[in-house]
Amino acid sequence: MALPATSLLPTTPEAYLDWEEAQLERHEFYRGEVFAMAGGSFRHSQLTANATGELRNALRGSGCQVLSSDMRVLVRANGLYTYPDLSAICGEPEFETDRETTLTNPVLIIEVLSDSTESYDRGAKFRLYREIPSLVEYVLISQKERAVDVFRRDARGWLVVEPDADSVEFVSVGATLSLDDLYEGVTVDAAEHPTPGEASGERG
Repeated sequence: MALPATSLLPTTPEAYLDWEEAQLERHEFYRGEVFAMAGGSFRHSQLTANATGELRNALRGSGCQVLSSDMRVLVRANGLYTYPDLSAICGEPEFETDRETTLTNPVLIIEVLSDSTESYDRGAKFRLYREIPSLVEYVLISQKERAVDVFRRDARGWLVVEPDADSVEFVSVGATLSLDDLYEGVTVDAAEHPTPGEASGERG
């Protein structure tokens, strides 16, 4: 949500970075505008925590590491400053400045979908993220059903990858997570997650 226009809000990247340090909540910045980031639901927090923990365990000793939503990311090509739910790097991190508060070289970005952000995460935000040269995978996790969408870059461009029924592979960091672990403790709405018979219209 864009904040109301006011002379008190920053309009340049430099002013935004200074202003953001004093804020209690996080904000995106894009083309001179500041956008408040929506708070997460309980399920959103569960999924973010599960994904972070499982990836951290899977990446031990690999040279890759997962970063929380506190890590701001800059897309240098278009000027978007934002806070992904999770990001990951392999090798040395690269930052916008020596303050090390803004990452520029994630290989993996994960967003947990919500009603208020799903269209943005699937559309405009993904188009902006695609301009990160290091980015190999963009992953969307549903909090309504056990469903993970994986978008992967290869020599042909960005492709949609169908995960296995029981697991999701992250080739960017060389890890595979089971959906049981990812959705552990998370209650999804049965009405939004029909059985195969219900989905096909079958009746007993």
